[in-house]
Amino acid sequence: MQLTNLIKVKNIIKISPDITLSKALSGLSSSHDAAFVFDDEKKYVGIINPYYCLIKSSHPGNSKVEHCLFHPPRINEKFSVGKIAQLMTESKVHYLPVFNDKNEFIGIVSARHILNLMQNSELFDIKLKDYLKLKKAPLVTIYDEDLVTEAMRSFKKHKVSKLIVIDKNMKLKGIIALYDLINYLVTPRQKKHKGDRKGVRTVSFKHSSIKNFTQKYVLTLGQNNSLKEALDMIIDKSIGSIVVTDNDGNPTGIITTRDFLNLLNQATKFKIEDILKNLSKESSRILNSFLSSLSRWASRIPNISKFKSFF
Repeated sequence: MQLTNLIKVKNIIKISPDITLSKALSGLSSSHDAAFVFDDEKKYVGIINPYYCLIKSSHPGNSKVEHCLFHPPRINEKFSVGKIAQLMTESKVHYLPVFNDKNEFIGIVSARHILNLMQNSELFDIKLKDYLKLKKAPLVTIYDEDLVTEAMRSFKKHKVSKLIVIDKNMKLKGIIALYDLINYLVTPRQKKHKGDRKGVRTVSFKHSSIKNFTQKYVLTLGQNNSLKEALDMIIDKSIGSIVVTDNDGNPTGIITTRDFLNLLNQATKFKIEDILKNLSKESSRILNSFLSSLSRWASRIPNISKFKSFF
């Protein structure tokens, strides 16, 4: 399936390189969102993304956008949906720039547009409990009494943008997203004033309890519900995740946009078939090394789904 009517050309978040990071991030709506940066000559120069500005790097809020740029994968208008899903998964950015064969910026493509297109795919006819077993990803949780510093450590350690918040009895209390902390993370630190009273200390943001920032309203589904039902809910409610719970209401997993992109990527994954006959062990060893490099090169070519070689 090719990229056809998925390219968005209007209402793109476009910003200048000389505005501040805090102002740029204030216009975004999620951790995987992006603002597209254009110079004075209206030439595309990169994007601003919360993950790369605040997790991979730690730019202060008063930094100029031009010093915080991230260069995501460039989508060609001839790329397949599977290829785009792969690049979104690898880059952790769900809004990518699209270029024509002349390397001219023509618009963007979003993960939500792709999921809308694939909403009725049989690929998602699988129970949530079965998918979570295949996913083999640990449930990343945090206690509601933990501090923001602990949440930031978990975001970085597990490379996720959402944490499930529980109490000491493992009961679901909500979700905390990296996006929920953005405004606080980029706010310039206030300087101390001489007139401040001794003994009075203001508790810093990073040492606040995360329950002050937790989203308490969380959409959930049971383990016997399907991925299709989860996708329908994500699209209908314009949200980014669904928490999966057991019969007692305890969280057992989380389904996010990234999961659906992963499935689309795997369904169209590049297939390699190498046939080696009547070769010595040394020749086979040399060829295997060569084929490994060759396959990595071939997998980056758009619209190729299979590569076969015979020696």
